[in-house]
Amino acid sequence: MYLELDAVFNNDGESLQISYEFSLDDENVVTPVRVEGSVYNKTGIVHLEANARFDYSTSCAKCNKPLLRHANVPVRHVLLTHAESDDNDEFIILDGVRLELDELVSEDIYLSIPSRFLCKDDCKGLCSICGTDLNFGECSCSAPADPRWDALKDLFSE
Repeated sequence: MYLELDAVFNNDGESLQISYEFSLDDENVVTPVRVEGSVYNKTGIVHLEANARFDYSTSCAKCNKPLLRHANVPVRHVLLTHAESDDNDEFIILDGVRLELDELVSEDIYLSIPSRFLCKDDCKGLCSICGTDLNFGECSCSAPADPRWDALKDLFSE
């Protein structure tokens, strides 16, 4: 979605409300991304404040249980039409007074999604030998002993 921000940039106190949906090209995002917020000019500084809400399908990093998570990503930026230097990450520098919002919101979403999810904080995962889910009890297999610990085992056997 493109936002024409000429009126917002040129008028102190002007605002533009945002409320729309778009599809994110990601197989794990299972609902359209709903974006709501506003772009406003406060004392000559143009702010973008919005929230992006969507459902995300993934699996637990330890036990591989399927998970469905609801995400609410804040989208907060200061918008400029020009700057002294391009090396500033604090501001979004626009080419003119037009903002391509889908791209900016997508970036914020990808930066906010954790690299791994857990079904619960104390997930025990799967047995590395038989694959039993250790959250439901101990497995019956015996894990092979690591030969690197044999020297320490001798210390406790005396």
